[in-house]
Amino acid sequence: MKENALKPARIFLFAAGLMISVSLTAFAGDIKLIANPSVKADTISAGELRRVFLEESNSLGDGTHVEPVLEKDGAVHQAFLREYLGRTDDDLQTYYRVLVFTGRGSIPKNLGSDAEVVAYVARTRGAIGYVSTATSTDGVKTLTIIDARNNPERKLIVRVEPDYPETLKRLNIGGIVRLQITIAAKGNVENVELLGGNPILGESAISAVKRWVYAPGHSRTLVEVSIPFESQR
Repeated sequence: MKENALKPARIFLFAAGLMISVSLTAFAGDIKLIANPSVKADTISAGELRRVFLEESNSLGDGTHVEPVLEKDGAVHQAFLREYLGRTDDDLQTYYRVLVFTGRGSIPKNLGSDAEVVAYVARTRGAIGYVSTATSTDGVKTLTIIDARNNPERKLIVRVEPDYPETLKRLNIGGIVRLQITIAAKGNVENVELLGGNPILGESAISAVKRWVYAPGHSRTLVEVSIPFESQR
């Protein structure tokens, strides 16, 4: 009888632990890439982002000098490393130490919170960092990450900004919309699918992205794009 009585309590504790575990886990859709207003680009490819944070390059395709900024720890930091760098924090720190030892690079600025990252990026020319989508980003710009994994990167030539529905903007309802785009060999967008985010914002994003034009390629390309919607309070 006692064993049976303990089962519900065990189930409850397991469920509570699972909920806590899930709440402490961030995903790619929870990450917002921010940059100092001096950065001219509005988009950055996943490959370019990786090269910048691994210090393989200190500039973007348009020649803008950039400085990567890291958070010290936390769910968003771990998600960023996992999704865009493919490394654990220990791996990354070892990688940076080797760069310093061989004289090929340095350890990027490490900050303790989203708020510190925003403040540093806002005042530092060329700085690029990442924060939670829930973080206020006054004084910085948000970059759209174009993910073309397993496909040659396609340069975006014509970008149409989505309309922010006035009602949602007034109610301060925003967030990140994730889309999967099929780009034709000629560069026009053939198809757009909503992967995540507010459905109403998704409709606006899809309408805009259908008018994007990419550089011609050898074949169709599938890419993932994250588009931020932010209201100004």
